[in-house]
Amino acid sequence: MNKKQRMMLMRIIAAAVMMAVLHFIPSSGWLRFALYMIPYLILGYDILIKAFRGRVNGQVFDECFLMATATVGAIALALYEESGDFTEAVAVMLFYQVGELFQSYAVGRSRKNITDLMDIRPDYANIERDGKLERVDPDDVETGSLIVIQPGEKVPIDGIVADGCSTLNTSALTGESLPRDVRCGDEVISGSINLTGLLKVRTTKEFGESTVSTILDLVENASSRKSKSEDFISKFARIYTPAVCIAALALAVLPPILNIMLGNNPGWEDWVYRALTFLVISCPCALVISIPLSFFAGLGGASSQGVLIKGSNYLETLSKTKTVVFDKTGTLTEGVFEVVGIHHSTIEDEKLIEYAAYAESASSHPISKSLQKRYAYEIDRRRVEEIREISGEGVTAVVDGVSVACGNEKLMSRLGLNAIECHSTGTIVHVALNGEYAGHIVISDVVKKNSRAAVSELKNIGIKRTVMLTGDIRKAAAHIADELSIDEYYSDLLPQDKVEKVEALLKREGKNDKLCFVGDGINDAPVLKCSDIGIAMGALGSDAAIEAADVVLMDDDPLKIAKAIKISRKCLRIVYQNIVIAIGIKFICLVLGALGIANMWLAIFADVGVMVIAVLNAIRALFVKKL
Repeated sequence: MNKKQRMMLMRIIAAAVMMAVLHFIPSSGWLRFALYMIPYLILGYDILIKAFRGRVNGQVFDECFLMATATVGAIALALYEESGDFTEAVAVMLFYQVGELFQSYAVGRSRKNITDLMDIRPDYANIERDGKLERVDPDDVETGSLIVIQPGEKVPIDGIVADGCSTLNTSALTGESLPRDVRCGDEVISGSINLTGLLKVRTTKEFGESTVSTILDLVENASSRKSKSEDFISKFARIYTPAVCIAALALAVLPPILNIMLGNNPGWEDWVYRALTFLVISCPCALVISIPLSFFAGLGGASSQGVLIKGSNYLETLSKTKTVVFDKTGTLTEGVFEVVGIHHSTIEDEKLIEYAAYAESASSHPISKSLQKRYAYEIDRRRVEEIREISGEGVTAVVDGVSVACGNEKLMSRLGLNAIECHSTGTIVHVALNGEYAGHIVISDVVKKNSRAAVSELKNIGIKRTVMLTGDIRKAAAHIADELSIDEYYSDLLPQDKVEKVEALLKREGKNDKLCFVGDGINDAPVLKCSDIGIAMGALGSDAAIEAADVVLMDDDPLKIAKAIKISRKCLRIVYQNIVIAIGIKFICLVLGALGIANMWLAIFADVGVMVIAVLNAIRALFVKKL
């Protein structure tokens, strides 16, 4: 408990003890009134002050106004009737404050859990100066600086290992407990924890642009993006509270006036009591508190599993997903290509690889990297010039004075050459030298170990359709789609073709069904943006992916896609349960209060009891590990 919560608990205990003692002390009249006002003011002085300030500021119809009006009215009614029964008024304030304390503690606990789960903000960075380590603020470390990370410390800034080897714990980022080994030349990301050896890291970003800062900013700002359910509750409360106040006033005034007109006893006391009970019951705090808390807990639970959702609006949209569209490379496959064959070469195989590797040397595409890896020698950039990339087709360049073209059949057709068809499965890179066809290289990608299980799990949770988009040839695409049991696939797509295909798929969706696109976050930003919900997968450290996507999976496991959808559905179920519980119970109790069947004690349950139930239910959204 924090200091404020402890003070509230002391006030509650003191007031409860005083009420118990007053029950056995005989008193009457103004003395009894004065004695009961002591616990009432101990409990409710802050509520009365807030109600008065709200009235001054024009924000009249809130829960403080309702509680102040109800309890002050009950006290006034007891004085008017000279009954001396002030117990109900004090009890209403007592149990209301118990509920507020419970709600404050529950929200605090859920925030603490989320903070603990996302406790990745580094406090310092180590800079080596004059043979000694000096701790500095991460904000003061410039790009290209050499920092030292000792065992047990957090990686403060993204960078490349310059010296040393170690094991990193990335669980706070990815939700996975399996450590990751790093050595010289490997990339490390801020927020992970160095477990074993000492590392010297050359920073590649400033702290404000690093992974840890980007993630924390995303999580902290998620609550500002409201879902339709939250917007509904806010609008509902603005209309509902004034409406029940008017209804309570009508309940207190109209029946007695009607009785007077009919010549009967007006029964002012009874109808005013009913109206005060009506006000206590009508307090909307269960809805106003539990719905945002449900979404907050859902976002926090998702974060703990390495699923970063940018706001509750995206959480709500994700729960309605019926179609999942995948980019192939880097999403369903490893994106680690290997040369598996060289066919119909007119020169030595190794020489063909050399020309292809040099022509592709300026590209960061996985296929280019696989060619350079197969070449196995350091690229001398002085040997290559006039590199030109042709989108969706390949590249041309001049290597050692030889005109080289590497790409697909479209590129060969552009050059007026007949490419020899390949019967192997994989990506086929055709090569032409000085305008003559020189053979082709077969490059194969590896399917991720969990891709088949991921597609199967999506179907198990009710996804109607799975689709794969790829720039690969039809044969390679068909092979992957068949292996993973994907419903539809589209091949030979240029980047702009993927956008057009997703837009066409969106038109086929039902009115309330949503389409989710999953990409690797490198070159899928346009498609991520145009889909109903965009998921960037394996985007750890990718600013472009975090910027473009609505949901970011912090590791490469495709099973997390189904987990993200299940988390969103659980959260929305809890939200709808709380709406039904709060509105349903309150409506029943309001009717009973208007009919004179409900008293203040039932009103306390309808207010505080329902709030406690709703808050407890909301916190369930935090526990998603076993989904």
